[in-house]
Amino acid sequence: MTTFHTVEVDGLSVFYRQAGDPASPRLLLLGGFPSSSHQWRNLMPALADQFRVISFDYPGFGNTDMPDPATWDYTFDHLADIVEHAMLQIGFTGPMGIYMQDYGGPIGNRLIERHPDWLGWQVIQNANTYEEGFTEAWDGIRHVLWANRNAETEAPLEAFLERDTVKAIYLTGHPEPDQVSPDNWNMDLFFLARPNAHRVQLDLFYDYRTNAALYPAWQERLRTTQPKTLIFWGQGDIFFTPAGGEAYLRDLPAAHMVRLDSGHFAVEDNLDEIAAGIKDFFNNEVSPML
Repeated sequence: MTTFHTVEVDGLSVFYRQAGDPASPRLLLLGGFPSSSHQWRNLMPALADQFRVISFDYPGFGNTDMPDPATWDYTFDHLADIVEHAMLQIGFTGPMGIYMQDYGGPIGNRLIERHPDWLGWQVIQNANTYEEGFTEAWDGIRHVLWANRNAETEAPLEAFLERDTVKAIYLTGHPEPDQVSPDNWNMDLFFLARPNAHRVQLDLFYDYRTNAALYPAWQERLRTTQPKTLIFWGQGDIFFTPAGGEAYLRDLPAAHMVRLDSGHFAVEDNLDEIAAGIKDFFNNEVSPML
């Protein structure tokens, strides 16, 4: 059974969901834009027979507090601070698996840099760490907003936060869209309709430039430490190209790559393959090394 909780962290009420036996191996699920821990609602019970699984809503996402962006900095460093402090608060630390998808990549990499002993193994699913991973959907952010942030360069990016685009994020690259629940984008749109919610996301679009600047350091760490890595990559992702997934193999030649006929939210239509793949990888590649 999945259960639902909040923890007070740095003055914020932080929401998280968890499943599985507390004595089981730990697995942290870090998701991405524009969703919340809701994106893991099906994967968590599918893994709960073998893992203790936890996922947090970031500040400004889902059921976690959304402080005013005029006084609270929405940066990836700050989001990582909150996740880190929440993990410490509830005692979810020590060697674990970390599943990183989209924004979960830069947040997860920051956690690993701060606490290298927390990473026992990792799952990467459509989380970019290489320049060749950006699709054309990023052009207005990378080549315009990052170069000169102002009202004029931000205005076109509002489209990313509207119904048609949020829906397209879930459906693009998914060969059978009737397998993707509309509850996904309807829930995201509910949260995006709150006061200041668009400002939060625009701040993060701009701050994403700090992630790209850290890519070389993260790549070097992968080459040096060679963590046990399972990669799932939806080949039709609206944001990240297949080349972005393949690039990991340059630095992690022993990584196990699974190319999925799917998109950004591959768990929606590849749940069974992902859940079984994680269990098989852990049992065959990770457990023997513990």
